[in-house]
Amino acid sequence: MPASSRSPSSSPTTTASVRTDPDETTTARVYFLRDEKVSPVGRTVDGRTPARGALEALLKGPGHDTDLVSSIPSGTTLLGISVAGGVATVDLSGEFASGGGSLSMLTRVAQVVFTLTQFPTVTSVSFHLDGSPVNAIGGEGVLVDPPRTRSDFEDQTPAILVESPLPGTRLESPFTATGTSNTFEATYLYSLTDAAGTVLAEGFGTATSGTGTRGTFSQEIAYAEAAPGTAVLKLFESSANDGSDINVVEIPVELS
Repeated sequence: MPASSRSPSSSPTTTASVRTDPDETTTARVYFLRDEKVSPVGRTVDGRTPARGALEALLKGPGHDTDLVSSIPSGTTLLGISVAGGVATVDLSGEFASGGGSLSMLTRVAQVVFTLTQFPTVTSVSFHLDGSPVNAIGGEGVLVDPPRTRSDFEDQTPAILVESPLPGTRLESPFTATGTSNTFEATYLYSLTDAAGTVLAEGFGTATSGTGTRGTFSQEIAYAEAAPGTAVLKLFESSANDGSDINVVEIPVELS
């Protein structure tokens, strides 16, 4: 599974190409967009250079994930990446700043920031274009100096962001759902439903904070014995107005 996002107070100087077993691969989270909010999927990347691999997968676009889109212009290429002191410096070709208005610029920068800050050595991201540092991206002037963090993109983050399990993950009971949320009184609800519509598990949990402040959550979920196959993990809020489901996130998964 991909590394979780952490925020160390300090980080040794390193690079994004730490070498491991030359045959090793790993799963990295790549952040595309659903309803103009970041949404992660898993991609298999070279374990020797996971940050580079994740960015290259991001630049390829969502591909078969037809319910997702990307604000990053086609033709954008990765020219370089390094990490020092918790800051990832990414060098992208000039196409990255082409086309689109302010929302498109914000979401494309958010995609890069979220994709890189999944790694424990990265807390913020600095941008270069065609080899030169930039203070802002595009004609709309989306600021990228000082280096950007996830908290700079709260408006581009869903109320409930599920980072594990990722779509298509094969689950065994119990499993743990993790992510971040900004919900009323930090509370969320969850359910796991099989392909026949049978509810296998349901309940509620609380994040570390909410009601205007994003917190983290880690929810262990156990489910009754079920036939192998497709299921849907759903996290959501209940509307204080009418009790309807709001801020719904549905993750298709596979049951072992």
